[in-house]
Formats: sequence, structure tokens, C-alpha cells
Amino acid sequence: MSEEPSFGELIRRVRGGDGEAAAFLVRRYEPAIRRAARFRLGDAGLCAALDSLDICQSVLGSFFVRAAAGQYEITEPEQLLKLLVRMARNKVVDHARKEHAQRRRHRQVPLEPRFWAVAVAAAPGPDQVAAASELFQEVYRLLSAEERRLVDQRNSGRDWAGIASEQGASPAALRKQLSRALNRVASQLGIDDGPDE
Repeated sequence: MSEEPSFGELIRRVRGGDGEAAAFLVRRYEPAIRRAARFRLGDAGLCAALDSLDICQSVLGSFFVRAAAGQYEITEPEQLLKLLVRMARNKVVDHARKEHAQRRRHRQVPLEPRFWAVAVAAAPGPDQVAAASELFQEVYRLLSAEERRLVDQRNSGRDWAGIASEQGASPAALRKQLSRALNRVASQLGIDDGPDE
């Protein structure tokens, strides 16, 4: 992306599985996610077990899966920042809960190789664009036909109320259906620890 896109265009392209837009979003929001994660990791005493990059990787993986499926209605950069920071905090809390419940010894959690390039590269390379596109395609493939129809309708710009009235369901029920589907797929792909919100 030679010039900076408008926020609406960036989100639209991320939803469409555009790897270049995803890489741009990573560069823009990674510092804030890592700051929030470092702060929480220190408070939770998890610095020896996790790095802010681990949390950032998990947050971005979860976000991209859910954004591509149209789960989020984000219209302003501040909304996205708040969402990503909240997701980082929730992931740290979840890790702390697991750490304390299992009373594991602190050890470094390895970074998943498929996210190395996105996390450390200054500019998106062809491999990053291809990896993001493949992730979006794999998520879509693992959804049921009904779940894919929901994703397609959301990505075409339809709101939950319109989709719900057409299907004779409530908007909340459809949102929950899609959220559960994305949790299932993210778990299958090993990119999510569970719901973020």
C-alpha cells in the first residue's frame, strides 16, 4: 500500500483478506498492543513465562479471524485501538488464570512460526501477504455453509438487523452463532485461546 488508506478502507480490505492491509494494521497497532500486554504481564507476574510479542501475536490472530468474518462493527481508529487493547488484557488475564490454576513453572512460550514474519518485519513481504490470505481462506473453509453465508452477508456490508429479519432470527442470536463458529475455527487452527470479549 503506497499511501495510507482511510480507516474505513483499511477495515474493508482486512475483512476481505487483504494481506497487505493486514500488515499495515499490524505495523500501526502492534506497539499499543505490546505496551498493554507488557503492563499486564508485569502486574500478573508472567514476564518470565510470556513476552508481549506472544500476546500481540495471539490478539492479532484472533482479530483477523473475527474481522474477516465480519464479527466486529468498527468505524473509528479509537474503537479498534480499544478493542485490541482489551483483547490483550483479556489474553493476559486468561494466561494468568491458566498459570495459577495449573501451577506450572514459568517457561518461555514459543512463538508460532507462521506469525514470525508479520510480527517482526518492518514492511510486508510477499510471504506475509500470502500467509494472511491463506489464513483467511482456511478460516472460511472450516466454517459450515450456513456460517459462510453469514460471513458473506456481513462482508457485503449488511448489518445484523437486516440479516436477522431476513432469517427470522434475532441479531444477538446470529452474532452469537458466528462468534461460536469463529471460536471453534480459531481453536482448530491453534490461533486462539478462547473468546476475547
